[in-house]
Amino acid sequence: MTIESLTGGPRPPRAGAVATTAAYTRRGLLKLRRVPEQLVDVTIGPILLLVMFTYVFGGAISGTTGDYLQFLLPGILVMGVLLTAVQSGVTLQADRTSGVVDRFRSLPGWRAAPLVGAVLADSVRYAATAAIIVVTGLLLGFDADGGVLGVLAAALLVVVFAFALSWLFTTLGLAVRSAGAVQGIGMMAIFLLVFVSNVFVDPSTLPGAVASFVNVNPISHLVDAVRALLYGRPAGAEVALALAEAAAVTAVFAPLTARLYGR
Repeated sequence: MTIESLTGGPRPPRAGAVATTAAYTRRGLLKLRRVPEQLVDVTIGPILLLVMFTYVFGGAISGTTGDYLQFLLPGILVMGVLLTAVQSGVTLQADRTSGVVDRFRSLPGWRAAPLVGAVLADSVRYAATAAIIVVTGLLLGFDADGGVLGVLAAALLVVVFAFALSWLFTTLGLAVRSAGAVQGIGMMAIFLLVFVSNVFVDPSTLPGAVASFVNVNPISHLVDAVRALLYGRPAGAEVALALAEAAAVTAVFAPLTARLYGR
């Protein structure tokens, strides 16, 4: 018995890459709507980070909490969004363990659509995290000399970098055997790179060997670009470097994720 005899019409056309990816992106967004608890780390976590570091360490590091807020907010913006990117790998590993990945692979359509759609849906989380951090900073007294365009450009840059980094975590999600391991390894790596960067202190105050690592740390390059955009300074070179590093991460780990997914 053919499809034509069952439906009374011709076989429907095979879904293209864009349509298939859009369907999986919608699936990811529906999961956020149906399980809003997933947004707890996006909403509460960034506020706690910003308030805690500003009012606990600000006076000791910069003399006043206001001065430290001006220095800290761009770094917390980067840190908060990149920590959220770990969830991409955790979700993929959970789907793999539950057998959802095997079912997706048996369906017609572009093979990489489930991966791309999930990462695109996670970008909504990144944008929400960036918005919450910026709004909280403005309420606390942050002065964004770059104006609305500078704030939007800084947030977009961080979201793009997080999108690139999420491919690293999806690779990790397919390489290890549990979602807990993905979260543990991912958080440890992000915290290491963030704390040995220019997020919390000026690199000129650090010992020589540590400062040398901070200056070549991609997180530091991203924070430099975000600070320049928020402060209203020329940011072309910093933004270009951050985008080049994001493109390099994507070029390495997106194909690797697709290869592991196919296997």
